Amino acid sequence: MTELHLWLRHEDRPTERRTPVVPSDARRLVESGVTLTVEESPQRIFPIEEYEAVGARVAPAGSWVAAPPAAVVLGLKELPDGPAELTHRHIFFGHAYKRQPGAEDLLRRFAAGGGALLDLEYLVDDHGRRLAAFGYWAGYLGAALAVLQHRGRLVAPLTPTSKEELDETLRPAAGDEEFSALVIGALGRSGRGAHVALRAAGLDPTCWDLEETRDLDRAALLAHDVMVNCVLATTPVPPFLRETDLDDPARRLRTLCDVTCDVGSALNVLPVYDRTTEWDEPVRRLRKEPPLDLIAIDNLPSLLPKESSEGFSGQLLPLLLDFGTGGPWGRGLDRFRAACRELGIVEGESGDV
Repeated sequence: MTELHLWLRHEDRPTERRTPVVPSDARRLVESGVTLTVEESPQRIFPIEEYEAVGARVAPAGSWVAAPPAAVVLGLKELPDGPAELTHRHIFFGHAYKRQPGAEDLLRRFAAGGGALLDLEYLVDDHGRRLAAFGYWAGYLGAALAVLQHRGRLVAPLTPTSKEELDETLRPAAGDEEFSALVIGALGRSGRGAHVALRAAGLDPTCWDLEETRDLDRAALLAHDVMVNCVLATTPVPPFLRETDLDDPARRLRTLCDVTCDVGSALNVLPVYDRTTEWDEPVRRLRKEPPLDLIAIDNLPSLLPKESSEGFSGQLLPLLLDFGTGGPWGRGLDRFRAACRELGIVEGESGDV
């Protein structure tokens, strides 16, 4: 591996407490010869002192804009609105390849500055399977919040917790009514997490995947009390829910959690809402009678920041240790360039990975 300078940035979103590299894995990077700079962050689940103790350099929050040109800026969620020109290579979840709102503006910022996006969602193996993902914990938390909402025990605003504390709230209590739950996309990471959480809540969920959704039984879907969508579509498919379904008088569905949150994308399988929900108001009522509540939070794993960070960092570490121009990183750069071409964006000199 050529000399690598990783710059772990502070997350601009106030509710983002996760990190893509935990201190124990930071030690591995430093010991392997990687130069690691970590920005101070008041909200990151791991304090800056733990990174400093393993040999990382410390920098002020937001200082990545002045990082050395060869540094690779590593984060998770969206960048702040400035600067207008992005000169570095960035690793994060850009949500920019499905023409989501703001996608073109982000790619134009990279093109203007000559930087490049190495999107974590498109860091894949030879068969197109993602190599580092938060999916399990996203599904777990999405299902957990749906259960708590359906049982009338979801407390807002949401606050980060531990798995032990969350599982304690999931256990059925005396007087809880039984209800049916459906997980769509049950065989993926998110679907498996959702299934485990629902089992922890004392439920035996219905599990659907490709076979069950190829010829969708819409009446059977609407006959469930709770639905958790974990499908990450890569090609257009008929929507699972339509506006007319929400007005179906036979609809039993009362609580809907969209873990995928592809709102605004042509690949959205739940085009029945137009914006996500937030930690301070995690639930939006889509219909009053009969009621239908929506949970659509796009950083669910941050509610279990320690567990989800440790899992993700462990998956990402070997990829960072093998950072280079080929393999997953080369495919990631190719995908960025293809996305720019699809939008007619002329690239700057983004160079090799």
